[in-house]
Amino acid sequence: MAVIFEKTKGLTEATMHYCPGCTHGIIHRLVAEALVELGLLGKAVGLAPVGCAVFVYNYFNCDMAQAAHGRAPAVATGIKRARPDTIVFTYQGDGDLAAIGMAETIHAAARGENITIIFVNNAIYGMTGGQMAPTTLLGQVTQTSPYGRDVTTTGYPIRICEMLSTIDGATYVERVSVDTVKNVRKAKSAITKAFQTQAKGLGFSLVEIISSCPTNWGLTPTDSLDWMREHMLPVYPLGVFRDKTNCEASK
Repeated sequence: MAVIFEKTKGLTEATMHYCPGCTHGIIHRLVAEALVELGLLGKAVGLAPVGCAVFVYNYFNCDMAQAAHGRAPAVATGIKRARPDTIVFTYQGDGDLAAIGMAETIHAAARGENITIIFVNNAIYGMTGGQMAPTTLLGQVTQTSPYGRDVTTTGYPIRICEMLSTIDGATYVERVSVDTVKNVRKAKSAITKAFQTQAKGLGFSLVEIISSCPTNWGLTPTDSLDWMREHMLPVYPLGVFRDKTNCEASK
């Protein structure tokens, strides 16, 4: 019998710990498939974050390291500079990357570090109980914004792709989503291109994936995808924000 579809060899057999309806599992599969299809899995080194994906080192079938909260781009920089033959990627949520890790993210991009960042944005702190994150929407109710995020006290949501698009050292920056089959395919293409950017030595790449958090949003998995489309995508529009992959001046 012909095999139509099988689990990618880029993932281990470990059972994932994520909540029902969480899209981390889809994103894991896309990252793993891209590495396998590009023939890069054996050269890959992943950095696990602090957050919902803290146990990601159990799931990817490649070398992994654990970074302190927010420091994954700094650790990735060290690994890539020490072993430039590797393909180094970080896998981070919005709290890990856009809050405590903002400096590491921006300065890795400014230096044009030849690493790849997979950034999962679900607009909330998931693992620690649903607190407001830097990406939380205005008016969004969380454990620490029970009346909705108020711009007068907590400011505006931070748009990472838009910010990085202004940094000369960034080579490839794209925002995607995994709410539909079509968008899942686009997300895989973006992740694949990010790894190709690094493999060609072109410099810093980041793919932001708009994700859902049914548990902390207080919604069913299906309703959370509808909420994402209705509320998140207008604030975080999908698309390519920077692409210098054809520039000879790239790193």
